[in-house]
Amino acid sequence: AKRQAWRLRQFGQFKFVLRCASIQETERDIIMMLIKEAKKITDSLTRTSKMPGKSYSLPAWACQTGAKLRKVPTSPCFGCYALKGNYTRYPAIKAAQYRRLDSIEHPQWVEAMALQIQRQVWFRWHDAGDLQNVDHLRKIFEVCRRTPNTRHWLPTQERQYILAVNPEEVPDNLIIRLSGAKVDGAAPKAWAHTSTVVTDGKPTCPSGTQGGKCLDCRACWNKDIKNVSYGKH
Repeated sequence: AKRQAWRLRQFGQFKFVLRCASIQETERDIIMMLIKEAKKITDSLTRTSKMPGKSYSLPAWACQTGAKLRKVPTSPCFGCYALKGNYTRYPAIKAAQYRRLDSIEHPQWVEAMALQIQRQVWFRWHDAGDLQNVDHLRKIFEVCRRTPNTRHWLPTQERQYILAVNPEEVPDNLIIRLSGAKVDGAAPKAWAHTSTVVTDGKPTCPSGTQGGKCLDCRACWNKDIKNVSYGKH
């Protein structure tokens, strides 16, 4: 009788494990289905070889401040990397960037973005392109709030939009870095966290000596680091 009772307990535990596994598989299938639907709204996230996580790419042709700066030889935007190489070599990449740009106005953009980003530990906004308006920025804030376990980094040249919001609105898991407008120029003073481009061979970003990769560096996401300097591309 004791042996039969033991067998029944073991069988019950086995059924419980199977039931849990089934629930997990069902949840995973639901998540995958939801992500598939989310991609129909926002298009996919992007992955660059340098980053420790995924990012989101918009067309650099739609940059507002950048469109002006890329005509200035002393600007970091002059010879913009996002206007050459794979960004222009493959028409499908450019087409996807414009779909993402259009999707920002979709009423479910925030929900769709948060769903795709939620499992990312590190995330960069705009490996190409930039903020479009204040509404776009505040939508990004809401995505960050809905993905509290993700560390977000947003580099931008669009100071008019970040200066239009109260810094207290910025979620704790988001760092915005205002980019300098001049190579070898001083870091901007209008925002707490910044980035600059230097040609002295001594950037704080180590990717130039690491095969163009972040590896274990996370300076860009670190709020204790006020300015990050990059070598000129």
